[in-house]
Amino acid sequence: MSKEPTPHLFGLEKSNRDFVARESWGKNQFNSSFPAALCCYLHSKNIKANYLHINQGSFGYGEISIENAFGIDPLGSDTYFAFESCHSPFQKFVIGTIPRTDLVIHNTSSGQCLSAFEVKLTALPDNTTCDSPESAFGSELVVRPDTIVYLACSITKGVGEHTKKYLQNIPEIDDWTDAQQVLPYVAQIIQVLKNISIALESYQTPFLLQPIWKTLGKSSQLADHCLDVFFWSDAGFLNFIAEIAVNSHASKITRQTRTAIWLYKMLLDVVSDSKFNHGKIIDNLSYNTKNDKAFASSGNITNKFMTCPRLLKPIIEKSEIQNIILGGGQNLLSPERRFDAIIYNSPELFQ
Repeated sequence: MSKEPTPHLFGLEKSNRDFVARESWGKNQFNSSFPAALCCYLHSKNIKANYLHINQGSFGYGEISIENAFGIDPLGSDTYFAFESCHSPFQKFVIGTIPRTDLVIHNTSSGQCLSAFEVKLTALPDNTTCDSPESAFGSELVVRPDTIVYLACSITKGVGEHTKKYLQNIPEIDDWTDAQQVLPYVAQIIQVLKNISIALESYQTPFLLQPIWKTLGKSSQLADHCLDVFFWSDAGFLNFIAEIAVNSHASKITRQTRTAIWLYKMLLDVVSDSKFNHGKIIDNLSYNTKNDKAFASSGNITNKFMTCPRLLKPIIEKSEIQNIILGGGQNLLSPERRFDAIIYNSPELFQ
């Protein structure tokens, strides 16, 4: 008697999620596990991922193999996928407990914690670009405060004490919680972060994993070429934050500007104390804005950073999804039921 296929995702043979269980297919779980499986699938086809990084002193586009991004063969017998886990090598940089991140890659033979990624599965286009020409389609990127903690740790690991020379030119601020004391130095802070992003070029590592899924305009119908993977390096993402944090008027601190301030203060504390208190920085430097998220960038902002042939035409076709979601796993999905989406996709209601 042949054995019934069990629900699973391509390549994720060893992980801390049991894909036979329905709870492993919830929205929050699927949004990080499917991207990991998509990376494994790209690797199996010998396809590199898109890489947004610093190249020859400026932000640029390139490609990176999944094996280089993960630090190990994703389909190797020693590869373990730990979802919603702590990247223990970063613990030494923080006061308190390092937050969990979406995906941590382990080598089971050596016991090493190899790499860690924030994962952002994003729709293309978003609502700000769905009516634009296809070349202008972009994805919204929503970033959590924990992502900034990991970015500060990754920068510290990359350039370490070398950041000290970049942080010496700004006078000491007596009260970082007072926006009026900080605002005069925002432009300098942003320039410092840009300089550090360039200095990171030789040390940069993949940091944020952003797969895209493309639809036909704002419909819920997938494009024929609908899936692809983008990695942002820590240096590239730092440069991105510095670019979007620019506030020429500087009469108030925006979320983007606040994120730049958080990063600067974390790096400043590492230089002076070897560690930073991420909880204290994020809670106290709120500047009267909720800190449930660091910032969000709409598709009309991210497009210019992500634009490339594969943003216009993602490399994986929708017919290949059946090669990634296996064993009837699609039947365990529990998508959100959105009333506006149902109405939009039920034109017969208005005939």
